[in-house]
Amino acid sequence: MLARSLAVALLLPLFFAAPAAARARPVVVELFTSEGCSSCPPADAYLSELAHDGPEVFPLAFHVTYWDSLGWKDPWSLEAATQRQAAYAARFREFSYTPEMVIDGRQALVGSDRRAVGAAIAAARDADRTHVEVSGARAGTTLSVKVGAGAGRGTVLLIGYDPGHVTKVGRGENAGRALGESNIVRSIEPIGEWRGAPLTLESTLPAGERAAVLIQSPDGAIVGAARVDDGAR
Repeated sequence: MLARSLAVALLLPLFFAAPAAARARPVVVELFTSEGCSSCPPADAYLSELAHDGPEVFPLAFHVTYWDSLGWKDPWSLEAATQRQAAYAARFREFSYTPEMVIDGRQALVGSDRRAVGAAIAAARDADRTHVEVSGARAGTTLSVKVGAGAGRGTVLLIGYDPGHVTKVGRGENAGRALGESNIVRSIEPIGEWRGAPLTLESTLPAGERAAVLIQSPDGAIVGAARVDDGAR
């Protein structure tokens, strides 16, 4: 009986530790890209691979607008994407370029440099990252977002995205190519401010086939992230 009690006592910490590991948030990878950029397709392909690598990484493709007047207007280009990249550029004291990947809002790299990006993702996974629990659930045309308690503050961003599209490019640097792209951001909107206390928000569904929620701190770091697909995930 004593041996059985001891075994149960040893297993209990493992039982209660498992959910905490499962709740670890994904590493957010933001790719700034354009269908008008000839050096972007390799980065787009890499992002598509990341999109199928599992829940530990959450890649998002932000199609910028500044290539649109150079031969081909990207049908997925979004002014909010251009503005978001400009904010990162100011923060990192660099210029905007494509393809660029930003890891967890903390580090910018050339998006087609698989070795460097892979190392940055691995380092972000292993880092002792500040994070807050966040989840979202759909109910009809409404999306409910819940943010847990934690240290710090941040803006709650609602992201709408499409899982994938193939575009036949008619002009510009990629003329004649059929480009397959994944997790294309269709909208990004701040819906509230988190200040450390538990928070519940409601919003209409964003443009895009799927939705996600990010919590971004004032220094640009992503401290919370969750995919939403017919409920919390």
